[in-house]
Amino acid sequence: MFFSFLYVLLSGIALPVGGIQMQYLWRNQLGDVYSLGLGSAACLGAAAATMSGWCSLTVGSFICTLICTIVCFFVTLKVSTQNLITFGIIFGTFIGSLGTIVVTNAPTGDLLKQYYLWGAANFHLEGVTHGDIIFSLCLFAIGLGAALYSARDLSRHFRGEIELPRLYKAMSLMAIMFLVTSAVSICGTIGFISLGVPNISRTICKSTDIRKHYLISSGISVGLLLVTYLISEFANFGIYLPISATMAIIALPLMIFLFTSKGTPEKA
Repeated sequence: MFFSFLYVLLSGIALPVGGIQMQYLWRNQLGDVYSLGLGSAACLGAAAATMSGWCSLTVGSFICTLICTIVCFFVTLKVSTQNLITFGIIFGTFIGSLGTIVVTNAPTGDLLKQYYLWGAANFHLEGVTHGDIIFSLCLFAIGLGAALYSARDLSRHFRGEIELPRLYKAMSLMAIMFLVTSAVSICGTIGFISLGVPNISRTICKSTDIRKHYLISSGISVGLLLVTYLISEFANFGIYLPISATMAIIALPLMIFLFTSKGTPEKA
């Protein structure tokens, strides 16, 4: 139970902080931690590890996400932001297709179920070792430290006061990958909070100081995840409620607020 709540907290910080960094890097409210194929890569790595047993699910997820990030790192050095986002969508589709092939060729139904339960997101931590947890916490510490260190530059870049070099953006992408993988590799991909919550934060607070959005987004996300976790565990009506699906249902009123609010996220 302790580790479940730990990863509710960790995921509630890692995903929105990574999401708001992506939005500030690309000056685009559609920026998301999964927009460059990182989510698809995590799923591919988890699927390969689960089906083959060549390493733990957490390590497999990290390795494939790292490879994806390295590819995006070099692409970032060569192309414009608009082309990078387009590349990310296409690249993510390609990686997702590989993951589909791996999953549909699962050797046993039990392995397929194990992968599916991870991919639907949960905080049960089935099959997660203490080594996985230590590895995940190290990734989180590195990613969060980098987010705090780069906060001032990202805020100035978003306001148009400076233009960050492509190498800086590529290095930031690497740090975001560390932060996001710390949660996704353990709990699976969780939607909305890395895209919707940062936009809600920017609707509520018009400040362009990214540090304020780190706090607001994290607070909203942790609260949402905690409610989602408690519902899925104790008010599940006798059926299994994946975290990602339950979150989408709970988040609907917030999405209505986001798109009907008189305020809109600030633009650079």
